[in-house]
Amino acid sequence: MNLDNCPRCGKLFAKNFRDVCPVCIRDIDREYQLCADYLREFKGAMIGELSDQTGVSIKQITKFIREGRISMVNAPNLSYPCESCGTLIRENHICDSCRARLVKDTNQMRRNEASKAAMTEEEKRAAQAAYRGISQYKDR
Repeated sequence: MNLDNCPRCGKLFAKNFRDVCPVCIRDIDREYQLCADYLREFKGAMIGELSDQTGVSIKQITKFIREGRISMVNAPNLSYPCESCGTLIRENHICDSCRARLVKDTNQMRRNEASKAAMTEEEKRAAQAAYRGISQYKDR
């Protein structure tokens, strides 16, 4: 039997296909139902308003959106925070500016690695030339 502590409430439970205990699963389902009911009535709600009116955390609402339980199609003003900077977005996990910064940083890291590799090749050639020079004097 696989036992684990529930990350939400800390209680010990028999782990199954979910990562939280049965009591928390019921709480999550109740929170989802609150959000879904509110969004059916107020389609233009924003995530802050949804959180305030239902008492469900923005983090949990974001999780519902990412799981596909809450549809963004029927909620034109609903957006969730970027995982990096917190800017409100409607798709993906990070906003366009954070994605561009990540690509730029990755490219910079690759260039740095390439220049390090080139430096080691230069250092190898210099060491080989020095060794050849020493060998010439040693033979005399």
